[in-house]
Amino acid sequence: MSGHSKWSTIKRKKGALDAKRGKIFTKLIKEITVAAKMGGGDPGGNPRLRTAIDAAKTANMPQDNIKRAIAKGTGDMEGVTYEEVTYEGYGPGGVALLIRVLTDNRNRTGSEIRHIFSRNGGNLAEPNAVAWMFDMKGQFLVPGKAADEEKLMAIALEAGAEDMQPSEGQFEILTSPDAFEDVKQALEKNKIQPDSAELTMLPKTTVKLEGKVADQMLRLMEALEDHDDVNNVYANFDISEEQMAGASA
Repeated sequence: MSGHSKWSTIKRKKGALDAKRGKIFTKLIKEITVAAKMGGGDPGGNPRLRTAIDAAKTANMPQDNIKRAIAKGTGDMEGVTYEEVTYEGYGPGGVALLIRVLTDNRNRTGSEIRHIFSRNGGNLAEPNAVAWMFDMKGQFLVPGKAADEEKLMAIALEAGAEDMQPSEGQFEILTSPDAFEDVKQALEKNKIQPDSAELTMLPKTTVKLEGKVADQMLRLMEALEDHDDVNNVYANFDISEEQMAGASA
């Protein structure tokens, strides 16, 4: 499992995200609004919107909040206009980072992201400097107790998944972006509830970090993810689960 995924899993187990529910809601509302603006307000025909709504429901966001965010995206309600921007950079130890933001002020956000990098031992890079190191994949993390491994593999592969591997008490299912919805529907049909289901950017290779450099990298991740405009952070670090858990405590 990629470092980004392990980091997200550890934070979810510790409840770090729940402690910032207000911030989670703000980010989810932005994503729903942008998804509705780009692909329309019908989740049946807009996979990005459907995924955003599922994430909002998982976070226990009230239905009224979801409806308002969609209405603002489609123009049925007045609201802030958000722009989607991707920043690329390097963290401690040469770790590659992709940062996806949703912002109403590109200049302000760019300056703040640059400041976060400089304070935490990293630096921003030019467009396409590190993007080539990542592939977009559909990723499902299914609890080990949710299904028999052979049954789960059969369901996933029949629906079009590329691979499935056991990983730290979970099963990680990977798909192409095009097969993501088919696999998701197959899991739902078989009443299998993943811990997470998302289109993500997975690194082709990883950079192993230990000790102080690893701690510094995790501080950079935390600072980036804590920024109001940052929607997703993808990185190619490989840090032990024990060190990540200690850093997120």
